[in-house]
Amino acid sequence: MNKNIFVVFFTVSILLLGTISGPLTLIPADALKGQGVPSSQYGSATKGIVCGDRLCSEVEPEEKKAEPKTTPKVEPKVEKKAEPKAEKKEQVKTEKKESEKKKLDDKASSEQARYDETSLPPRTIKTGTITSIQDPGQGHENHQLALILPPSEKVYRGLFTFTSSEDVQLVALHGPLKEGEDKGQAIWSPDGKTKYALTFVPLNAKAGTWQFAGNALAVHTMNEDPFTVSYSVAYRERTLSDTVKSETITSVQDPGQGHENHQLAIILPPRTYAYFGTLGFSASEDVQLVALHGPLQPGQGAHGQAIWSPDGIKKYALTFVDKETAMGTWQFTGNAVALHTMKDTPFTVSYSIATGQ
Repeated sequence: MNKNIFVVFFTVSILLLGTISGPLTLIPADALKGQGVPSSQYGSATKGIVCGDRLCSEVEPEEKKAEPKTTPKVEPKVEKKAEPKAEKKEQVKTEKKESEKKKLDDKASSEQARYDETSLPPRTIKTGTITSIQDPGQGHENHQLALILPPSEKVYRGLFTFTSSEDVQLVALHGPLKEGEDKGQAIWSPDGKTKYALTFVPLNAKAGTWQFAGNALAVHTMNEDPFTVSYSVAYRERTLSDTVKSETITSVQDPGQGHENHQLAIILPPRTYAYFGTLGFSASEDVQLVALHGPLQPGQGAHGQAIWSPDGIKKYALTFVDKETAMGTWQFTGNAVALHTMKDTPFTVSYSIATGQ
């Protein structure tokens, strides 16, 4: 019986196996690959994608080539030389000290200017009309002269406005000179003994205005015929002092660096607060007018302006006016005033100067 059961079981197994294996068909590998990538395995985005003769899943991803590492270029550090703290501190201290000194100087200048104004003599203003006479100066016998302000030991400084009947020249006298002081400058003398240096301005006009300084004031022509002049003049008659002078001096070698071959006649020496005034002069040769401004603070002298310095340390800004004349008048302001030549031989100048209003 056991034998029969085994035969039946074996027979059924064979039949069942034939039934199952009949519909199965093995697909060749090439065809399977040609169907693409199953979307169930790799997602809907891979449906229908064929990677040549292989499944995309069989394609090994390319390895990215590693880029060679570059070492960043390091710029060498340049160490800034720091100023020593002590030196910087000292510089700040010096600048502060100089600033405070300048404020004090400015205050003193303002107070001095107010004092100078209150101590000035009253201003005289007058108007007149006069007719000229024969010029009494030796060598001027064929000329005409109208005297506005007569010779005085004091210095006149003021403003003169006029109108005349013909073209005229303006005259200021400086002196009288001491013996031996007439050394080439223009001279006017009534008798050959009393001598005055002469500032002669060839205005050659019938009308004008003149800011003047001198010991006398007049109007002049080169003609023998009299002329008439109407005028107004406002002036102060100043007593001689350190800033009101009438004198004759001889130049010296210019002490400024780079000016060793020049000559300089100092009229008003350097001071901390500025002068304001009028200069009338007569020199033995053509001169240039000089005004100094300063002394300058550190760093102020390096911006291109003309500089005058006696030692390379103390520096002044330089106003240099070349009028190509040996005589004239100058309304000025500055911390020093002088006359100058480009020559190395001395010159003589007679002048009158008065500062203040």
